[in-house]
Amino acid sequence: MILETFPVGPLACNCTLMGDPEAGEAIVIDPGDEVDRIYRRLTELGLKLKQILITHAHIDHVGGALKLKRLTGAPILLNENDLPLLAMMETQAGWIGMETPETAPPDENLTDGLRVGLDRYPAQVIHTPGHTQGSVCLHFAPLKLLVAGDTLFEGSIGRTDLQGGNFDQIINSIQSRLLLLPDETRVLTGHGPETTIGRERKSNPFLSGQ
Repeated sequence: MILETFPVGPLACNCTLMGDPEAGEAIVIDPGDEVDRIYRRLTELGLKLKQILITHAHIDHVGGALKLKRLTGAPILLNENDLPLLAMMETQAGWIGMETPETAPPDENLTDGLRVGLDRYPAQVIHTPGHTQGSVCLHFAPLKLLVAGDTLFEGSIGRTDLQGGNFDQIINSIQSRLLLLPDETRVLTGHGPETTIGRERKSNPFLSGQ
């Protein structure tokens, strides 16, 4: 299996590329920016992009999705509860002073429980509203891996002061959905270093005593 995570764009969103070299297929999670770099890496690896998965519709995570779709033909999957945020892309661009990327409605709704990913490395969608109403995490159970978007960070949680954010909701999402996962589950966060469920259960100040 190929698994590469690297920061893209001015807000250093962690973009993840997962590939199956035997099948010659890949998925990309959160191509927020630097699409030419992402596409070049897919080409170097000789992989055909199967899906573009978006954990939530903030500009730093979704900004490059349509461009990547046009380059590869891969469908975009996003939870439809974040469609209002997708429609606010010009406003979002103004928040951080960047050019407004072109976007389009997703090809498929990332609903809770949906199976996505690669045939040999499937993931289950976990709907975790709170950072945004359409925030999702992707649980690759056989790999003991969680791609958490901006729901859970090392020692922190996603901000809830932007449109669609709700502090009580994100805490409930983490407690009722993510902390049920095994402690050894590796967590790839939307920004910054990776962590584990066990580490966050024990030391995350927002989750103390959970």
